[in-house]
Amino acid sequence: MTRPSANSTRAGAPGLTSETREASSANPAIPAQDAQLIQIVDATLADAARRSGPHLVCHPGCTPCCHGAFAINALDAQRLRQAMEEMAATDPGRATTIATRAHLYLEEFAPDFPGNPETGILDETEEAQQAFEDFANQAPCPALNPESGLCEVYAARPMTCRVFGPPVRSQNSEEEEGLSVCELCFTQATPEEIAAAEMQVPHAEEQALLAQLPAEETIVAFCLLPKLR
Repeated sequence: MTRPSANSTRAGAPGLTSETREASSANPAIPAQDAQLIQIVDATLADAARRSGPHLVCHPGCTPCCHGAFAINALDAQRLRQAMEEMAATDPGRATTIATRAHLYLEEFAPDFPGNPETGILDETEEAQQAFEDFANQAPCPALNPESGLCEVYAARPMTCRVFGPPVRSQNSEEEEGLSVCELCFTQATPEEIAAAEMQVPHAEEQALLAQLPAEETIVAFCLLPKLR
């Protein structure tokens, strides 16, 4: 997937530039609209899971999909940062533990980050996109609790995580369209069963909200750090 243009202006909080925060503040309806979007996605996932039956084997503690970095958009970043700010107020010990894992993750991988390490925003160049293909591929997400195997920001998880598992329509590098599924799921399913379980992702609704924000992408780790004052 080709990443949209990234804005590398220095931010007050890593993983969320000042332009993104200002755009959200200028339109206070964005968080409410994002909450509606998440409700739609979760309902769509539940329907796809019902149609998938035993072919969808995702369960708590199954973590292969929680390893390897992937790009997240401005809505995902806002959602994660809001969750961390709320957690810092209600469960500061847990928030500190997550932030510590994020710091350790970035200490190891930030030198190879194909973007701005101050803002956490990914570069848009073709060279940077190619470099990202090999970035932190085997590293566990810092939001993953290594003891329980559970995501500690599950309610605020990025869209990529929310739609992973059931069949989702996507394009490969040659722009050929098809249905992609988790490699652990649908291993015994027929093509017809896979097609019947396709999850209808509300891309248009998400893009309508993203159009109100700067076209910038980051990774999860930057969004788990405390806001800089």
